[in-house]
Amino acid sequence: QVQLVESGGGLVQAGASLNLSCAVSGRIFSNTAMGWFRQAPGKDREFVAAIRWSGGSKYYADSLKGEGRFAISRDNAKDTVYLQLNSLKPEDTGVYYCAATNSLRVDVRGLYSHWGHGTQVTVSS
Repeated sequence: QVQLVESGGGLVQAGASLNLSCAVSGRIFSNTAMGWFRQAPGKDREFVAAIRWSGGSKYYADSLKGEGRFAISRDNAKDTVYLQLNSLKPEDTGVYYCAATNSLRVDVRGLYSHWGHGTQVTVSS
């Protein structure tokens, strides 16, 4: 069983930065990927980024790749995954979730088997 606990969200002004953390406990396999998803009010939960626990390969949503505002990383020694959010915009507002999958596909919500409870990010204009 894997437990995920997110933290680091908050209320910030546009242009600010936040660093979200996801504390991971339980059994993690070498092919496990840790993903971040977000859900804006009234919208579906969408993929943001993912990282392989072993090897560190990183994946980003197509809509975010060109902007370079978000960065995912992990610290295996601390069993923690991070999502650095820079140059935040009001449209980045939502609940950010950490999740774990053993699938080769990392951008599909339904392939994630474990989820945290989320952390709220609110960006004011």
